[in-house]
Amino acid sequence: MLENENKYIKQAQGGHKEAFGIIYSHYLPKIYRFISLKVNGKTTAEDLTHEVFLNAWKRLSKYETREFPFSSWLYQIARNEVIDFYRTNKKNISLENIGEGTLKTIESEDFDAVLSLEKIKVLIKFLKPDQQDVLIMRFIEDLSHDEIAAAIKKSAGAVRLIQYRAINSLKELYEKNNNNVKEI
Repeated sequence: MLENENKYIKQAQGGHKEAFGIIYSHYLPKIYRFISLKVNGKTTAEDLTHEVFLNAWKRLSKYETREFPFSSWLYQIARNEVIDFYRTNKKNISLENIGEGTLKTIESEDFDAVLSLEKIKVLIKFLKPDQQDVLIMRFIEDLSHDEIAAAIKKSAGAVRLIQYRAINSLKELYEKNNNNVKEI
């Protein structure tokens, strides 16, 4: 959370662009990372990130600090932008859409330690959208179960269950494909 976040939010709601700029600078890398793990292509991720902050600025007057954290509100907007993007473009996630250079052989010892972000990006695209969102928000963005619950409009218990199932699905995907992402 950004120090003095509520103060900046109130100022931004009053029309102070500089206050929103501080909020933007703090959350930009996080929202971009979230979106870039959900879509293919740097330009697409940048465009969608821009839309998230544009929509946040437009809707800022409707945000109330007491309801749920600002970060959850931003992730909710980001999530909806990604959904709208795929709905509009009618793109399905497939190996052809992942991108050149992304497919790499996964060594078994890598999985036992920590998979690199690039390898996780390949595997995570095969999960359900809710599972992708929960894993990214929890382990990459380090949000609490409650913050994730607010962002995806589910209970914290449901978030824990989605997380559990997503981790099991990732393990299953990995083991099922004999340590080689190319065969997925």
